[in-house]
Amino acid sequence: MPSNNPDLQMGQVFDVKDKVALVTGGGSGIGLMITQTLAVNGAKVYIVGRTEEKLEKVVEAHGKDIAGQIIPIVGDVSTKDGVSKIRKEIESREKCLCILVNNAGIAPGKTEVKGDPSELVDKLFDGTTEQEWLDVYQTNVVGPFLMSTAFLPLLQKSTETHKGFSGTIVNISSISGHIRISQGHFAYNTSKGAIVHLNKMLASEIAKNGIKIRVNSIAPGVFPSEMTTQDSRDDNQKSEMDKEHKGGLPAQRPGKDQDMAAAILFCVGCQYLNGQTVTVDGGYAIQVGN
Repeated sequence: MPSNNPDLQMGQVFDVKDKVALVTGGGSGIGLMITQTLAVNGAKVYIVGRTEEKLEKVVEAHGKDIAGQIIPIVGDVSTKDGVSKIRKEIESREKCLCILVNNAGIAPGKTEVKGDPSELVDKLFDGTTEQEWLDVYQTNVVGPFLMSTAFLPLLQKSTETHKGFSGTIVNISSISGHIRISQGHFAYNTSKGAIVHLNKMLASEIAKNGIKIRVNSIAPGVFPSEMTTQDSRDDNQKSEMDKEHKGGLPAQRPGKDQDMAAAILFCVGCQYLNGQTVTVDGGYAIQVGN
């Protein structure tokens, strides 16, 4: 075996073997892609979701014959009480947490944004509720804030335990948070804009306190998920999307598992990356504009 510059080999640069990870919303869509990536590369991955049946399906379909582990935890990441219970569960099992991926998110139905002033009142004002906005914000913004702050001590212990590795938070935002169009999703896109800014603030304030925990986000474009396809397969919790669905993109296709795998391994593995949002969208943003 060649031994020249072994520290530059992919297995070293993107090494997650024996790391402990927690992925919220890890039972489907992008969260499941991230869970699979970390687990097959040797990490112990706790997946958090509200539906036990979905989580167990993930373990059954994707937790066998891999280098790591997938462990389900039923929980609610949108409330302080729910986050406290999840933290207590992890603390009872682990000495540290190396990787926290805040992926759980919700989106209400789309609204057509087209018409004269009266029609827009009907669609945008009459067609929404305050609760819809509050629910989206609670899960998509408040949840990641609560999870990130609650797990700081365990993440710092990872930095202290693993030489050359800093505990890391990866927030899954979206291109919807920085493009200029609403996509018919005013509440959702606004919440994703908020998580992009929250990501910067968390990274900044944590660093200012001398705490060595990196905070970055991934802004995906269109990937197959329950949010984009409204469905997932019963046997493996995976969603499917035809290549033609986003054939007009520069990439000429929607995102796939390997694209998200590359993104999460980069964010976790690059120890010099902090406070950034990595856009993985097949060129969507250069088409519609930020």
